Amino acid sequence: MGHSHITIHKKAFRPYLSVAQLDEAVTALAARLNADYAGREPLFVVVLTGAFMFASDLLKHITEPCEIVFIRVASYEGTGSSGVVQEIMGLREEVQGRHLIIVEDIVDTGTTMHHLVPKLQANGPASVEIATLFFKPESLRHKIDLRYVALEIPNDFVVGYGLDYDGLGRNLPDVYVAV
Repeated sequence: MGHSHITIHKKAFRPYLSVAQLDEAVTALAARLNADYAGREPLFVVVLTGAFMFASDLLKHITEPCEIVFIRVASYEGTGSSGVVQEIMGLREEVQGRHLIIVEDIVDTGTTMHHLVPKLQANGPASVEIATLFFKPESLRHKIDLRYVALEIPNDFVVGYGLDYDGLGRNLPDVYVAV
């Protein structure tokens, strides 16, 4: 792990979680999923872009037969009461009767999941659960059932391992936190 601070868009970050720490948390989460979904052939619904690295490492450890689909969630200002309309792009698979596991990089306010979960549930799946790399309990604004959390972190700004700061930093193998 590079022990030095890094700078992205003139903002300083210090090392926070190493590759080894991330691997340990992701492997442990995969073991829980393997146990809970034995014989159920889950459909992993990976939310791009942030979750791509986490999903790759997580799914290498999934030993149960499963399917994987990648989606993007587009938000735009709408006329509804929430002011945010979200559209799921890329979900072509039949989800009726399937066990869905949403793979997300980070749940902070919970807004994305608050909109995404009901949309997926409307298609008649057998179950919908969320598996997230990071969870910031202090930031949560919606009641969300989070069964699978790799790591709980404070309300800090993190970058690396798929997470970006204005587009940069996703490629870093470690996770850094803003100084």
